Amino acid sequence: MKRLWAPWRGKYIVSFADKKPTEGCIFCDLPAEGAQRQRDNLIVSCGERALLMLNRFPYNNGHLMVVPRVHVADPSDLSAGDYAILTELLRRTTRALREVLDPDGINLGMNLGRTAGAGIDQHCHYHLVPRWDGDTNFMPVIGQTKVLSVGIEQSYDQFLPVMGQLAQQVEEALG
Repeated sequence: MKRLWAPWRGKYIVSFADKKPTEGCIFCDLPAEGAQRQRDNLIVSCGERALLMLNRFPYNNGHLMVVPRVHVADPSDLSAGDYAILTELLRRTTRALREVLDPDGINLGMNLGRTAGAGIDQHCHYHLVPRWDGDTNFMPVIGQTKVLSVGIEQSYDQFLPVMGQLAQQVEEALG
């Protein structure tokens, strides 16, 4: 196994030890701004119990997040109904993501806790990151740069016609 040493990461990791949680939560605050701000807030679909939004700092083009509306850090704290809606929205979003972007694969996951990689650790959410053969290269390793070939507004416009009503449809189906 080869190792790539990145000692600069140590300072970054230690910097979190003294950080206090920021006030507010984007998954609570942004949807509360209303439908007229959904595009600016990258919210593709918003229901009363779950929402779908683009990640403003994506790992790859089309990086989506599926989020329960209730503010909990762990999915085990969701009611059975909210969990069912969340996972059904995740299932339908995965299908729609394949339809819109035709990726070769999808990274799907949830990071529970800051140590596990959660940037927003007080409100659980799933990540869906589409992947294509050849989308990894030397740039992130050598240049500390990620090349994204599609603008976030273009991704939003691609997703909205297919995914815009997903949250509401799931909530109507599952009540």
